[in-house]
Amino acid sequence: MTRHRDPGPGRGKDRATAAPSGLGRMALGALAAMLLVADTTPLVAYLKLGFELNGKSRPLTWTQAPVRYFVADRGAPGVSPLDFRDAVGRAFATWAAVPTAAIGYQFDGFTAAAAGDDDGRTTLGFEARPDLDRVLASTSFLFDVVTGELVESDIFFNTAFSWSVAAKGDRGGFDLETIALHEIGHLSGLGHSALGETQLVDGGRRVTAVASVMFPIAFGPGSIANRALQADDVAGISDLYPAPPFGDELGSLSGRVTKNGRGVFGAHVVAFHLESGALVGNFSLDEQGRYSIAGLLPGTHVVRVEPVDDGDIESFFEDGQRVDLDFRPAFFPRLIVVASGANRAGVDIAVASK
Repeated sequence: MTRHRDPGPGRGKDRATAAPSGLGRMALGALAAMLLVADTTPLVAYLKLGFELNGKSRPLTWTQAPVRYFVADRGAPGVSPLDFRDAVGRAFATWAAVPTAAIGYQFDGFTAAAAGDDDGRTTLGFEARPDLDRVLASTSFLFDVVTGELVESDIFFNTAFSWSVAAKGDRGGFDLETIALHEIGHLSGLGHSALGETQLVDGGRRVTAVASVMFPIAFGPGSIANRALQADDVAGISDLYPAPPFGDELGSLSGRVTKNGRGVFGAHVVAFHLESGALVGNFSLDEQGRYSIAGLLPGTHVVRVEPVDDGDIESFFEDGQRVDLDFRPAFFPRLIVVASGANRAGVDIAVASK
């Protein structure tokens, strides 16, 4: 087994790394590396957390239903254990309420254990980590490297920052429910979304707009703007745990991103639904530049491709992956009509170098 830590939506870099679990159950050489994976079959729409074993990508998913979790019995300034339980409970309920996804969560009680203990229990709690001065929260996993089955997933919230559970937010602290919503997306197996905009300020980045809870950088203290899931988040969780309406009522599109006739790896492709304004994105994830976007509302879409050149690549891809950033944004030249329960193939976009 191995443990993965995701630093969560901090104010700076947010990267996924792999580390031995220290459990002594497998030799270091046999540990699988964590990565972000996404198949290129027609009905796939999202980066997923996963690992590679024997040349095959395996997404991290829960097989137990519901996902059972505990809350640490230690609060933080201004946030009691009961406040904490209620805030994260609302975040869990938001994910569970997605009608096209079949996943549920159950609170099993308070615990004296800390988030991160390898005890087979999924635990959420506060932890003092002043050394992680850009990390608001972190999600870790303990999983079976053969089956990909999740054994536990813990989330800690960093008390180096001030926190708030105020219904309308509090400028004196980061909104616990908002950050929990992002981290529970990771706990469920989702990677990051690139649907957001930032500005460079004081050596870091300030969020100006997002179209996904899973965008890797958080709004500032007091903001509750990201308490609700958006179309991209709904597509992601539904892709991992599909309920019947996902395949029956929604559609998908797929194609290739090419430059000078060759596939582009790591291009961000976004489908914009003209009637609702919903945005759902994914990446081209192989040497042929193939991509697919599912969870799309039926109707007419605009399809755009862009390089991930305004943020930290490590938020989306593993170190060493050769992501192509040398191209200009481009649109598919025609509007694309997506039908319920069907895939629109051949949405190929050629891009040019900058």
